[in-house]
This record gives sequence, structure tokens and C-alpha cells, in this order.
Amino acid sequence: MDITAAVSQLSALAQEGRLAVFRLLVRAGHDGLPAGEIASALGTVQNTLSAQLSVLSQAGLVRSERRGRSIIYFASYDTVSQLIIYLMEDCCQGRAEIRESVLTAASNSACCGS
Repeated sequence: MDITAAVSQLSALAQEGRLAVFRLLVRAGHDGLPAGEIASALGTVQNTLSAQLSVLSQAGLVRSERRGRSIIYFASYDTVSQLIIYLMEDCCQGRAEIRESVLTAASNSACCGS
């Protein structure tokens, strides 16, 4: 990952509504959620949600899949893991035990169902 991608992803999460959408999708796991359920759960109007999902998608944090007439949205766990690894790869002033535990947790995409 490069700094431009990291800034894009962090910027996408740096807004209350988008962060709420992302966290809801993380909780939804592999099943994802249709836009209508996201809007209902967060009390967001459809056009606002559409803009939020667009920013998150452009940053690679959310992906979508068409199922019949619905579009289901999912958190992109691999992207989030890469971001966490990027942020923590040089951490902890050489304390390997801290660095390794963080990197192991972030790279273990099985925890997120990938």
C-alpha cells in the first residue's frame, strides 16, 4: 500500500456518516446488507447513503454485488487489513512483540470471514 491509498481510505472514514455505514457493514459480515436496510438502520435518506457508499467504494473499503433486484454492500476486509498493516508496520520503537501481535491480527482475515 502507498501513502496515497492510505490517505484516501482514512479520508473516507473521517466522516461520521461514512464511518457509521462502514462499521455497520463490518458487523454484517459475509451476508452484507442491501442499501435499504443500511439506510433504515442508520436513519439515513437514500441519496445521502448513496453518496456515502460511493466515497467508501472509491476508497476500496466497500464492495457491492447485485442479487436479483437488490445491490448488497459488504465491507472489504482485505483492504482494511492492508490499511492496518500499513499504519502499524514500523511501530513500537522496535518492540517486536507489540508489532507482531498487531500485524498478525490485521493479516488474519479469517477473523473477518474472508
